[in-house]
Amino acid sequence: MVFSSNIFIFFFLPACLLIYFLVPGIRAKNVVLLLFSLVFYAWGEPIYLFLILISILLNYLTGLYMERIPSWRKGILITGIVMNLALLGFFKYYSFLLGIINSLFGLSWTSRELPLPIGISFYTFQALSYVIDLYRGKISVQKNVFRFALYISLFPQLIAGPIVRYSEVEKALSDRPVTPERLGTGLMRFSYGFAKKILLANTLGAIYEKTRFQLESVSVLTAWIGIIAYGLQIYFDFSGYSDMAIGLGYCFGFEFPDNFRASYGSKSITELWRRHHMSLGSWFREYVYIPLGGNRVGTFRYILNILIVWGLTGLWHGAGYHFVLWGLYFGVWMLFEKYVLFKIKHFPSVFAHLLTLFVFFFGFGMFQSATWEQAVQSYRNMLFLSGMPAWDQSALRLLVTGGPMLVIGGFFASPFMLHTREKLMKDHFTVSAVISLFLMVLSIAFMVSQDYNPFLYYRF
Repeated sequence: MVFSSNIFIFFFLPACLLIYFLVPGIRAKNVVLLLFSLVFYAWGEPIYLFLILISILLNYLTGLYMERIPSWRKGILITGIVMNLALLGFFKYYSFLLGIINSLFGLSWTSRELPLPIGISFYTFQALSYVIDLYRGKISVQKNVFRFALYISLFPQLIAGPIVRYSEVEKALSDRPVTPERLGTGLMRFSYGFAKKILLANTLGAIYEKTRFQLESVSVLTAWIGIIAYGLQIYFDFSGYSDMAIGLGYCFGFEFPDNFRASYGSKSITELWRRHHMSLGSWFREYVYIPLGGNRVGTFRYILNILIVWGLTGLWHGAGYHFVLWGLYFGVWMLFEKYVLFKIKHFPSVFAHLLTLFVFFFGFGMFQSATWEQAVQSYRNMLFLSGMPAWDQSALRLLVTGGPMLVIGGFFASPFMLHTREKLMKDHFTVSAVISLFLMVLSIAFMVSQDYNPFLYYRF
């Protein structure tokens, strides 16, 4: 586990900001950030501090040797990629792969369940982007091991993204503005993200929790209330963490890329995934889709490229068949949009938006489940196949008590709220500061009084 929210808000973050702004010069500030980042990562699982240090050293040396031995660049790159994927595969996919081997060969090998190192997918993808971009000549090698370590381990976005490429922070690692104005702007963005997490995600998650342990005995209405609550919880939880990371990055002089742009306001699944977890989509496009040929190939190869990318996207989210199928589900739907839906002229805008939301939320039946069997049961509940009624008294009570929160969640996930927040921060700084302070105080009050405060992205 990482820090509890209380420790992070009341002790860790204030101490880090105070010391960071007191020490002079970028070198000292980098040392402060690096030390706090390593403490942050090691807090819950100290043993895995060695894992991230190994990743840092591995990729740092890969970069150095690619520069020093140009004739071996390709071999060094391949070795670095294989070693990064081996670390990720062992800790995240070992049990899954062993299960596949057992099924294929009729074996019964068992393995000890390893705790998943927090954020390993995020920092591994960041490391891979560094060595690949270095090989391509898009960036210069980082010879300062401490700066490179800071890039890999920077705590604001270490455990939940966004996935930051080295080119996006290369200059800032050695020279970046540190001003009270940037600190204020960053804290406002952090406050908005913190409110998303505490006020919206946690409240919606509490609604979902009332349905998740009753998979075999819920009405259709209860199943759909649960899946909608879960979909909104995921959005506010992940986009909230991203906003907090971007805000803290701004406080320290870094500019991280946006990760969400009101994705639930999209009118197609293709558009939605361009605005949802944008850093992951960008990573797969740059390092998998384009090298495979992208859309500059024949129809069959294009379809295959899309399915490969989305199968890997599903696998990135979790080690299980249902995650792979979840990714392929979106790949197939995007192909359906391209070859069928996008060819229909005068497609009603409202219908397109509702269809997009239905398709996306329907996919959460796979995403929310711990096993394939649970995913099947979820769909039986949602599609009138479980033998349960369309609704019952329990479902109606849940609709009355939780329905207003679902509406509120939908409103705050809309493009209108995104544009309002951005306009306030740009044109009405004082008003935005007052609102963000109020949200921060309210969120802290809720946080200290709540027992339910899950970290959904621990498994990634």
